[in-house]
Amino acid sequence: MRIALASDHAGFSLKTFLTHYLQSAGHEVRDFGAPAGDRFDYPDFAHPAARAIAAGECDRGIFICGSGIGMCMVANRTPGVRAVVMHDAFDAEMSRRHNNANVACFGARAMEETEMLRLIDLFLVTPFEGGRHEERVAKIDKP
Repeated sequence: MRIALASDHAGFSLKTFLTHYLQSAGHEVRDFGAPAGDRFDYPDFAHPAARAIAAGECDRGIFICGSGIGMCMVANRTPGVRAVVMHDAFDAEMSRRHNNANVACFGARAMEETEMLRLIDLFLVTPFEGGRHEERVAKIDKP
């Protein structure tokens, strides 16, 4: 799977760790930043990563900031992107099964690394159920 990774300064070290974790699992990872440094604004990295997902250049995304909320807000401004802040296994599974979420957002300051890995793995393997949910998902991008 082709995965877009994006973070701000708060998520930088976690993004670096996730790059290695996902590559070792056989995924192709595209790092949209942030680079190492003092402070970066999450929209600068979430927008290009979200556009890559909407364009089909990446299959899914994992976006990380301090809370996950800012990244999620930015990602959801891009038509074709369905981002969710994940807190638990229910969020990871149901966002995929019923909403066909394609971006998982996490708070680097809000969750332990081992729990995040568990949710990422669940997010990546859970299929979209389709059926009755397809029409609902299609309505997301309609004005």
